[in-house]
Amino acid sequence: MVCARPLPDLVILSPPTRNLLLENDKPMQKRKTPLDRLANLTWNDLDEWVSPRILDRGRSYRKQGRVSDLVIADEHDLLASVRGTIEYATWVVVDDDGPPSSVCTCPYELDCKHGVAVVLEYLNHTENDLPVPRVRQGDPRLDLFEDESRESEPGIDKASTRPASSPDVNTLLKGRTKAQLIELVVELAGQFPEIARILEDRWHAATGNTEALVARARDEISAAAYEPDWHDRWDNRAEMPDYSKVRNKFEALLAAECADEVLDLGGELLESGRHQVEMYNADGVIGSEIAGCVPLIIKALKQSSRDPAERLAWAVDAIIEDDYGLCSDLAGYLNGRHRKADWGRLADILLERLDPMESSVETELVSGRHARDQMCDYTIHALEQAGRHAEIIPLCEVEARLTGSYCRLVDRLIDARLYEEAERWVRDGILAVQEKWPGIARRLHEQLVAVRTRQKDWHSVTGLQAIAFIHNSSTTAYSACRKAAEKADVWPAVRKSILTYLEHGTLPWQQRGWPLPATGMDSRVKPRRNDYPMYRELIDIAIFEKEPDRVLRWYDKCLAAEPRWYELNEEKIAKAVKDHAPDRAVAVWKHMAEREIAQVKPKAYRAAAVYLRQARDVLISRKQRREWNRYLQSLRDEHKRKYRLIEILDRLAGKSIIRGL
Repeated sequence: MVCARPLPDLVILSPPTRNLLLENDKPMQKRKTPLDRLANLTWNDLDEWVSPRILDRGRSYRKQGRVSDLVIADEHDLLASVRGTIEYATWVVVDDDGPPSSVCTCPYELDCKHGVAVVLEYLNHTENDLPVPRVRQGDPRLDLFEDESRESEPGIDKASTRPASSPDVNTLLKGRTKAQLIELVVELAGQFPEIARILEDRWHAATGNTEALVARARDEISAAAYEPDWHDRWDNRAEMPDYSKVRNKFEALLAAECADEVLDLGGELLESGRHQVEMYNADGVIGSEIAGCVPLIIKALKQSSRDPAERLAWAVDAIIEDDYGLCSDLAGYLNGRHRKADWGRLADILLERLDPMESSVETELVSGRHARDQMCDYTIHALEQAGRHAEIIPLCEVEARLTGSYCRLVDRLIDARLYEEAERWVRDGILAVQEKWPGIARRLHEQLVAVRTRQKDWHSVTGLQAIAFIHNSSTTAYSACRKAAEKADVWPAVRKSILTYLEHGTLPWQQRGWPLPATGMDSRVKPRRNDYPMYRELIDIAIFEKEPDRVLRWYDKCLAAEPRWYELNEEKIAKAVKDHAPDRAVAVWKHMAEREIAQVKPKAYRAAAVYLRQARDVLISRKQRREWNRYLQSLRDEHKRKYRLIEILDRLAGKSIIRGL
């Protein structure tokens, strides 16, 4: 029989003491940790953490049983191994508020599918009352996430799990006799053939037998260049061509003062390397291996006995022939300090090379024109460094006619303040290239605008910007036209004409009331298309000018006109009108979501969720949660057999993750 504590004993106690005893009689409440908060996570919380695709992949990984060795680390963090392409270690940080975050040894590193899988596996343990142990002392995964900013786990000395630092090589070798050292080198050379090869290379260099070194370097280049990379997807083993042996040979040759031989070999390396990268380069790894040899080639360039101009020409040729970024470091060599006379001789070499290309340039492919343009750019650079500035514009004039490189010429003329000549070449250039290379024509038009802007001829600038708007009726072009027209004090009339063009297709300068003089370019402009109004552009401008009523008016007209609704960015429209007409915004988002759902594809369901989430947020902000719930239920009823969609709808409803595992 349990006797109750006599009431008088409590009565005579002081109030603080009495309260303390009463509190001690209550059941002990366990202090909640951030891990306890995970049990209340919703799918919405995870949607804020990662993208829908990562969330789905993480969920699949958890269901496939890829998570193992789950433990609690640092009081309230999670550590686990997750089997992906290989097995990765994943650390999940759980804070007092906000979504979790994760760090992983996978290539993605931060907030990846492996982190999601770990969180879901922990929730599965919680739901099924499965224990999650604390991390063991000496767990090798701890060293993978060593962070001095994070306190070590109580009771675990991470330093004790690491081996004591090994003595350095000097300490190991110090005090040994010559015979002992020779014996050690012989032993290592027998175990590691590469050491034997390095020793042999050094012997050849020391004895002046450079022919043998060159032959062996050429063999190494050939072996590496014709060894394609391979990857075993079953056990994730990979092998790449090994260019370290080529680098070793180059270093040995440079040590033997054979810089010219390294340059010759460097040319062979780059030629075979380009072919190898074109055929086999996986994720840029082979290119990086080959590019790693280029600093030694640059060193050889600096030490070479060749004429300095020939060395510069060698670097120019290597860069022009390089389509894969292997020789990017050579640009530093070309931008370095060289004598004025050497730049002059380089200019003469390149000018001589440009001449034979004239007869065939018109029939060459784009790559041929690009190579010639590069050579011309380096020729101009050499002429500048040599102080031969008077030769540059005549060269640019010749090249403009041959290759269509009018923009380079016009830039030079503008820099020289030869504005009349610049305008003449702009007009000639547009006539020459507008059919074949419209991009160059647009750039020339921009250069003409730059000329008139320098002259502060705002009427002319406005007219040219109006032409640019006809070619590309974007809000950026509209804004540029507006800025110029406001400076010319003609914006209201220009705006009216532009909007009339978008609605009816009549060019602005052909309308009554156009306030600007002819630009000289007007006659070459044609309407962009045959069907008007241009609904998308009219809506974009209404959004840009923050006129939601006009946005909805053109949107409704577009829907009624059919079948061009697909041209519109309806999400942008909904966002533009949500404050002014929230019911219309919600209707647009529902329409977009239902269109995605009708595709019956998981990817489309995820896209639908984006639109539904925005509709939900507007409805809830207007205290219409009941209407949102009714709409969500109607989607469930209509699509109850689409289980992937139902999962997404559950997330939107804010259901606990545990219930959906």
